[in-house]
Amino acid sequence: MKSLWDEVKAQELQTDLALRVYSSNLLGGDDTLVLHGGGNTSVKIDDILYVKGSGWDLASIKPEGFAPVKLQTLQEMAKLATLSDTDMVTQQKAAMLDPSAPNPSVEAILHALIPYKFVDHTHADAVITISNSKDGQKLIQELYPSFLIVPYVMPGFILARKIYEMTQNFDWHSCGGIILHHHGIFTFDDDAKISYEKMIKAVSSAEEFLSTNARLNIPDLHVSNKFDLKGLKELISKEKDYEVSLHVNTSPLAKFYASQDDLEEFATRGVLTPEHIIRTKRVPLIFKDNDISSKLEKYKAHYKAYFSKFAKEEICLNLAPNYAVVKDFGIIVFGKNEKEANIINDIIEHTMFAVLRADKLGGYKSISLKDSFDMEYWELEQAKLRR
Repeated sequence: MKSLWDEVKAQELQTDLALRVYSSNLLGGDDTLVLHGGGNTSVKIDDILYVKGSGWDLASIKPEGFAPVKLQTLQEMAKLATLSDTDMVTQQKAAMLDPSAPNPSVEAILHALIPYKFVDHTHADAVITISNSKDGQKLIQELYPSFLIVPYVMPGFILARKIYEMTQNFDWHSCGGIILHHHGIFTFDDDAKISYEKMIKAVSSAEEFLSTNARLNIPDLHVSNKFDLKGLKELISKEKDYEVSLHVNTSPLAKFYASQDDLEEFATRGVLTPEHIIRTKRVPLIFKDNDISSKLEKYKAHYKAYFSKFAKEEICLNLAPNYAVVKDFGIIVFGKNEKEANIINDIIEHTMFAVLRADKLGGYKSISLKDSFDMEYWELEQAKLRR
């Protein structure tokens, strides 16, 4: 991974917020760092935190995409023993200088806790691939000895509170960054360029490790499975109560992924990073033949059981899958429209590559079923999807 920082262009920028926009766009422009609204960035100016607004994409964010929030209010919120999602959103909005600005990121409190002007957070594929491997905790600790390593906890207030507890009497000056297991990476500095290049250097370390220890050779296999796409589209459309848009992926990666042994187990081990679950659901529908109806009914029964096991007051989402893996054929994505289908396909492309590489490190391992459910039914993520 190479730094794309242009010093001439950066010198033309007159404000810290303009620099924040510039480096955010650089991070967002690389889909191995963030995908479709993922990640978040911030800058502290005087006593105000300008943090990425919910619904904005780092690749295209502009100054108005950053929510200005009183820094001290956010820092005080981290000290609370508990805080509901509703109260967090309400208190953050009340602390905003501009009520017409977008809602602050769910990670705003965490950004406020980090005592540096510029804070960068990505969901770097390479870092998460290593973290999502069987020995991920050990490997991450060895690769990033100067980083604060945080076990997976729910994003938002729970994560901010966890890091608040971990950093009491903490030496931030010797901290190279933060790794959130199964989630992502933070870098920070008082200089925008240095914070950005710390991210590039840290992710490059993970990429180099994978290049040495998890190199993939993906053959271009022949597609041997003739699949009833028309019948599948009709059945999924009926289940979802709208005509779905199909994205059929028979790329070499998709065919190789779909050719793996014991596909039922191989392709159902969970999401790459938690926020993907609102797009993809936790697992796909698996086909080995054209017995579409019975496989779909089996999938729905499994989803009902998953929901019943963890649900409290939540309302069950549609039971139908958001994508399928077809043995020796590839991947089929179901979207409300072509745009949504393409977004889901992008996420699955990155997930497939990560799963195959993590298996080279001893095995792929995502977050637990309970953590998956909590994320899938988290009201703040569902609100993001609605927007």
